[in-house]
Amino acid sequence: MKRLFLYITLILLGYSCSDNILDKEPLDIISDATVWNDAELIDQYLTECYAEVAPYLDQSYLFKNTKVVLQENVMLGIADEADSRWNKTSKPNDISVEGLGYLDWWGYETVRRLNYLIEEIDDSPVTDKIEYAAEARFLRAFCYFNMVKRYGGVPLILNVQSLTDSEEELYPERDSEDDVYQFIIDELDDIIDNDQLPTQAVESGRAYLYAALALKSRAAMYAASIATWGTVQLDGLVGIPEEKKDYYWQASYNASKKIIEDNQFALYDANSDKSDNYRELFLTEDNCEVIYAECFTGSSGKNHSWDMWQSPASYNAWGGGQQNCVYLEMVESYGNTDGTSGIIDRDKIESGYLWTMEELFGKKDPRFKASIYTQGTPWIGDTLDYHNGIIKEDGTVTTQAYNEVDGRGVCAVAVGSKSFGILKYLDESIAIVGGPRRSSTDWMVFRLGEIYLNLAEAAFELDKEDEALEAVNKIRDRAGMPEYTSITRDNIRDERKIELAFEANRFWDLRRWRTAVSDLTREYTGLRYILDYETRKYKLELVSNITGDPSPKFEEKHYYYPITLPRTSVNRNLVENLGYE
Repeated sequence: MKRLFLYITLILLGYSCSDNILDKEPLDIISDATVWNDAELIDQYLTECYAEVAPYLDQSYLFKNTKVVLQENVMLGIADEADSRWNKTSKPNDISVEGLGYLDWWGYETVRRLNYLIEEIDDSPVTDKIEYAAEARFLRAFCYFNMVKRYGGVPLILNVQSLTDSEEELYPERDSEDDVYQFIIDELDDIIDNDQLPTQAVESGRAYLYAALALKSRAAMYAASIATWGTVQLDGLVGIPEEKKDYYWQASYNASKKIIEDNQFALYDANSDKSDNYRELFLTEDNCEVIYAECFTGSSGKNHSWDMWQSPASYNAWGGGQQNCVYLEMVESYGNTDGTSGIIDRDKIESGYLWTMEELFGKKDPRFKASIYTQGTPWIGDTLDYHNGIIKEDGTVTTQAYNEVDGRGVCAVAVGSKSFGILKYLDESIAIVGGPRRSSTDWMVFRLGEIYLNLAEAAFELDKEDEALEAVNKIRDRAGMPEYTSITRDNIRDERKIELAFEANRFWDLRRWRTAVSDLTREYTGLRYILDYETRKYKLELVSNITGDPSPKFEEKHYYYPITLPRTSVNRNLVENLGYE
């Protein structure tokens, strides 16, 4: 049975940051001893596990040899950042106990593979076996983090199950949410404290000391949030006792502090133009801010299609693009460099005031220009055009061509009033019409910017407000925004929303803060630009409920996903989460 499992695992290998990972002859019939005696075969085995954990995207959609970044698109469409266009996002009110949703991730096949390596590597003669075991334990901790943040407590299975095991072992009950988080922290602490991983990454995309510290920083912060704002239910299967909140905040604080004080990373600050600098951060691979990234090699190997999906409307190879249309509410979350609010004056809109783009967005947080495209954004030698109608000299509005000016810009023809798209991580050289559509840009799983914000949040909750203020101001200074003179919880949360926008953090943040019921149950707004022919300025119109019906609705039960009937029907010992019975 083990040999069959191992054979199936090995023939599925095919994803790595290295191009030559499959240079070996086909692995037909191979003994266990051969694998665990051969460092390259162990590397291949681990490579498949890395691909399955998919830590940044949580879950992958595979088409031939392409990792299409559908999961990231879905993440953005569920949060309060952007709507989905091509593949319509299943909003939280569509989550059902009967089936498996977009964000479902039940990673026990990968856990089994990792358990197998951890058990077998002990007797291996290879020199790096302690390091291989530590990598596997890091990935196993990541698997459990990906599950516990979805479902709460899940069974902790730490050995390879066999068909001859007892029913109790084959059909385990759920461990408590606290126990799962405690396992993750203990596992990472053991790896870190006993120097079981290298201090520098041997290969991009592989675990090392600071990746483990970063995972601890994030996982402990999530656990602390649940203890602080969550509720213990189902006899502890979900929720964490409040008395443990300081323990988890301190664990997150310590890990973040260690990363920062060791001074192995720096906030990317290579360009004096703050917008250009922030945009370069996500397109410059292996830069000084990257702690851990998921690696891609492009058309010839492991790749993704973010650039194709997110290129501006009508500019991609199929005349589509702009999979995620940013909400006006998200746009207005970006404040101004003079410290004023980023919310557009509603009285001016109502009065029919005519705006220049400089008036609208010229003072915006420089991260806005680097993260979001809209009317007038430069794009491959052109400027994006979202105008949706022309005001003629007599004051009437037409969407037909007028005096050789198109009535609607090419982008507006495709998306109407959804006039904002995601620029972050977007590489114009790949997203062009007729381009390769197979992206090689690495995706940062952990970067120093997040660690500063994790530190700020933990420090604030531990009554270390001066440290929280200093950490947030480090981020704001790099961004070109005025520093705060004092700090609040809302300041920290707002900074996370902007600094980590479109990086698949926002949805999970709202869940762990227990604010999603109010923040995600709402309608969202679009913006229509109407070109004034005479002045070449724009009248604005607000367009309500651009997501359509039913409006997004996040219920209390959605703080945990259902275990689902396909699983509870097989294992009757799995108690279903509340609201899904």
